[in-house]
Amino acid sequence: MRNNYDKIASMYDLLSRMVFGRAQVKAQIALLPYIEKGNRILIIGGGTGWVLEELTKLFPSGLQITYVEISANMLELSKQRNVGENEVVFIQSAIENCQFNAASFDIIFTAFLFDNFKEDKGRTVFTLLNNWLNPSGRWLYIDFQYTDTHGWWQRIMLQSMLLFFRFVSKVEATHLVDMTVLFRNAGYEVLFKTERYKGFIGAIVYRKLAVNNDAVSA
Repeated sequence: MRNNYDKIASMYDLLSRMVFGRAQVKAQIALLPYIEKGNRILIIGGGTGWVLEELTKLFPSGLQITYVEISANMLELSKQRNVGENEVVFIQSAIENCQFNAASFDIIFTAFLFDNFKEDKGRTVFTLLNNWLNPSGRWLYIDFQYTDTHGWWQRIMLQSMLLFFRFVSKVEATHLVDMTVLFRNAGYEVLFKTERYKGFIGAIVYRKLAVNNDAVSA
């Protein structure tokens, strides 16, 4: 199965910390204050689920979370997390195989999701998520990016990671999808942005505007 981290689920967080320290964690935590009590949240590719416990620290109750993860082993680890009194529905599936009604969610949370995809699937998944996010909803987006200053080593590092994950997890991506273009063409505005690991990790809060382009073109 493509983009499936079953084989390394038990050591995934350790690998992340060995390479990036807490940079990936801090980038994601930085966006959580943009969530509000009562929000309907869609989390895709949440890995081992540690972010659920961070959400519970902020909101012991009052959240409605749909948690989609393709890896059965990752999902089992996520189910063991403390979610307080929040309502969490766990779904094992590739996100492109899910079906939700339009405007079903107030928050979409994607951390290091789109770096798994080739261009065409990246656009397909973006279009699906855009449709599921309600007007004025917020998209909490965290992923790798290249900077002008450090782009050379970032490209080398990313290609090394993609090669490794292509071998162990059948990751299909060969390069980063230009997500900035997709968000801009769909009419999103940036509410907040921060960077970690010398800019290699970007964390952005996008707001969907009421007048939003459902058809995405790159």
